[in-house]
Amino acid sequence: MSDADILAGRLDTVEMRIAFQEQTIDELHRTIADQWRVIDGLTRKLALLEEHARSGGGNIADPRNEPPPPHY
Repeated sequence: MSDADILAGRLDTVEMRIAFQEQTIDELHRTIADQWRVIDGLTRKLALLEEHARSGGGNIADPRNEPPPPHY
C-alpha cells in the first residue's frame, strides 16, 4: 500500500467518525429538547398545584372529622 492509500483510509475513518458523532449529537439534542418540554409541563403543573393548595385546596374534607361509615 502506498502512502496515498494509507492516508485515504485514515481520512475515510475520520469522516465516518465525524458522521457518527454528528448523528449522536442530533439524537442527544432531540432527547434534551423532549426532556425540557416534559420538565416545563411538570413545572407548570406543580405551580398550579401549589397555587391550588395555597388558596385552600377547594372543598377537601378532613378525613379525621368525617363520621365513621355505617358498618361500624
